[in-house]
Amino acid sequence: MYQAAITAVAVLAAVALFVSACGAGGTGARDEGPAHAESVAGAAASPSSQPARVAARVDAVRLVKTDPRVSAEVKRELKPCVADAYPVDVSYGDLTGGSADDVVVNVLTCGDAVGIGSYVYREQGGSYRSVFQAEEPPVYAEIDRGDLVVTKQVYEKGDPVSAPSGETVVTYRWSGSRFTQAYSMQNDYGRTAGDGPTPVPDS
Repeated sequence: MYQAAITAVAVLAAVALFVSACGAGGTGARDEGPAHAESVAGAAASPSSQPARVAARVDAVRLVKTDPRVSAEVKRELKPCVADAYPVDVSYGDLTGGSADDVVVNVLTCGDAVGIGSYVYREQGGSYRSVFQAEEPPVYAEIDRGDLVVTKQVYEKGDPVSAPSGETVVTYRWSGSRFTQAYSMQNDYGRTAGDGPTPVPDS
């Protein structure tokens, strides 16, 4: 009888310990799972940065043709090369700090794609106005990390169109109302070995 009582007490103690362990472990697992999922969902839902600016596509050909500052020569050259394909390169980006992206338009020749005019248009009051132009061919304008970079090919007498002697690269920055020159550089192209005989060094 005494032995049976001891056995019964031991069994009850073991059952109580088992129930306590399951309750603590189970609750911990249930609490930890949903909390982890909520933290992941919260991290995914929170924005990591400002929304990207989406540039509104413009009719670049119309911009150039209706711009009174563009020369008559460039407007005359701005015609389709094939079907309705005009020789223009268009870039969008933030150059002037406006509410919309600025538009850079390069007008090229149809035959050899030489740049004959580069223009920058800034959105203002729902329309675009010209804030920069360069019409000394060959010329090409690009956006480089918020700066306007204009490259002009340099030709010496006898240089073919495909092989200029060098280039001048000018970087412009917006000063609040206009572009001002930040710095410039000159690159002189070396002549390739095929342009003439390579002298043999004296032994």
